[in-house]
Amino acid sequence: MTDTENPSARNTDAEPSTPQQSDLDYKINLLFGGSVVRKDLVKTVKGNAIVPSYVLEYLLGQYAASDDEATIQAGIDAVRKILADHYVHRNESELVKSAIREKGRHRIIDKVTVTLNDKQDVYQASFANLGLGGVIVEPATVKTNPKLLVGGVWCICDIEYFHSDDARVVPWILGSLKPIQMSSFDYEGYLASRGGFNTEEWIDLLIQSIGFNPEMFGRRAKLLQLVRLIPFVERNYNLVELGPKGTGKSHIYSEFSPHGMLISGGEVTVPKLFVNNANGRIGLVGYWDVVAFDEFAGKKKRTDKALVDIMKNYMANKTFSRGVETLGAEASMVFVGNTSHNVPYMLKHSDLFDELPESYHDSAFLDRLHFYIPGWEVDTIRSEMFSSGYGFVVDYIAEVLRSMRNTDYSDRYQQHFTLGSDISTRDRDGIHKTFSGLMKLIYPNGQATPEEIEELLRFAIEGRKRVKDQILRIDTTMAAVNFGYTETAGTWHGVTALEEGEYPDYYRARRPETEPGTDSSSLSGLAGEEAGVPAPPAVDAAPQLFEGHREFQENQRGVSYETLLVPYLRGATEITIVDPYIRLPHQGRNLVDLLALLAASKDPADEIAVTLVTKEDRGEYAQQHLLMLKDIQDSAATVGIRFTVNWDMTIHDRSIRTDHGWKLLLGRGLDIFQKGSGSQFDLGSRRQEFRQVFAFGITYIREGKEAS
Repeated sequence: MTDTENPSARNTDAEPSTPQQSDLDYKINLLFGGSVVRKDLVKTVKGNAIVPSYVLEYLLGQYAASDDEATIQAGIDAVRKILADHYVHRNESELVKSAIREKGRHRIIDKVTVTLNDKQDVYQASFANLGLGGVIVEPATVKTNPKLLVGGVWCICDIEYFHSDDARVVPWILGSLKPIQMSSFDYEGYLASRGGFNTEEWIDLLIQSIGFNPEMFGRRAKLLQLVRLIPFVERNYNLVELGPKGTGKSHIYSEFSPHGMLISGGEVTVPKLFVNNANGRIGLVGYWDVVAFDEFAGKKKRTDKALVDIMKNYMANKTFSRGVETLGAEASMVFVGNTSHNVPYMLKHSDLFDELPESYHDSAFLDRLHFYIPGWEVDTIRSEMFSSGYGFVVDYIAEVLRSMRNTDYSDRYQQHFTLGSDISTRDRDGIHKTFSGLMKLIYPNGQATPEEIEELLRFAIEGRKRVKDQILRIDTTMAAVNFGYTETAGTWHGVTALEEGEYPDYYRARRPETEPGTDSSSLSGLAGEEAGVPAPPAVDAAPQLFEGHREFQENQRGVSYETLLVPYLRGATEITIVDPYIRLPHQGRNLVDLLALLAASKDPADEIAVTLVTKEDRGEYAQQHLLMLKDIQDSAATVGIRFTVNWDMTIHDRSIRTDHGWKLLLGRGLDIFQKGSGSQFDLGSRRQEFRQVFAFGITYIREGKEAS
């Protein structure tokens, strides 16, 4: 049963410290006990500590990885005490230094960076919050933790103080250093426990591990979130995400894993990223699994052409040059940035890479990207989107993903499907790496049904196609590609991007040619009848109303009752709506929206009889349910609509039937729109076509000769 079918599922506003445990949370604790933590605890213990989530979860994993409330509370208290006693706040650094001096030795939690002082031939550590520098570090410590040399690592350290009359001697001594991350885990146990979850449950566990409430995301939205994890599980994966502000584009790369490094796009230099020829020191790509560039967009940003050139070579060949020597690295590259225009504007005036700096708005650079996450589909982060359920302790799942970088699942689709023959090697590489990454995340044992494999393959193809289609706008010398795949039975399936179906005229503009042989009948995102684009029903554009079935993709925009339903209902005097779940306030508002459109489309002097057949709420919200429907009835009467309700506890399917010969089978009933921000100033709350929809289908059946 979905949350739509169970209104009380959304009304468990328990305190953050004692949320009601779901069946999924029970299973998570049963199969992964000790490796998971309740995700709302991070906010509980964080306070004003400016520290990554994985540091806090490391501590919570030590003390509060349990579903027992007493153990959790004791663990929270322990972590709070540790932070209070050992975390260094910058404004209290002098107090901590004094404590070290007075006690002779004190344990701290701080970010440590090490440099080599080649004049004295010693390694020296600096502490970000404590404000100390020049602290001697043993070479063995640096050899064990090479990331100390590039970007720094959060550590638990014992600092000692010993004053000397020699002014050249630093009085601070590093007694011990322990990076905050796991040292080992049981991978076979991970795979065995994965077998206890079905696919939907496992995806929800991963979403909760990221920190989000899976109930707030549809299937496509969940997959978009999981693509953000692929750079951690795939070597040399090149990912771009451009979209509006506030959608959490950089969160995963700064908070999710101790193996990722997030840097500002303006801070990138060749020595910092690749190699410093002056001293031979390897840059970030040699030590980190993921290097993410925040705030990468900005047309007027100054860029280093030498950096762009070396980055192109690295992204294509996994190598970079240091003088005459060629070096290799495995770091994945992620580029995230904000867009300042919406999708149709970019498609009409330029392309979906329009926001990138000029040096990167180059077909050779863009062709190295394996996937383009459409950031405009990702909802703005709101408080109710965060999870209070259980997810993996971040450093645990980070180590699991890192270990799987050695695995390759890119060929797991080939026994069922074959990619189109004109897909280039570079396109194929992008599809393969995305598909392999999603397989490792969702089906880590490499086993999945043909239907499950097809879902991931289509998604991987779409992400690469989005890249390639925009390159064709920039470089018209490149040949168009027919993106799709063939089943073993020989059936061809074309693949399109979601925005291609939403804005077909703009999307295909400035293209060198239309893609040959695209099989629009098999697509849910195409322009035209099968795309879910509601143009055909518009009576002005098409007097003959469409008959048949349409599918709409999750996150699609441009859909409204006005184009989807009203053309088929106009002229009817009796309409029957069958929908078992018109209970929650937003479902009532959907019904009111439809009634208002019906009232606006008829002569004010006419009346329409609308009957709702639905299930009666017999639970604790029964009274509110009846009052809502009574209010709708009274309001409808003022505009010439006689609204009545018939109760039927046996119905399940959703439909609309008219007295002039049309029957509309509605997969989700009227509840097709995603929630949105809920703000009264959100344009989507005023116009349905500005809102994103859930995935749904609708079938138009002509039952009588009167239909027109």
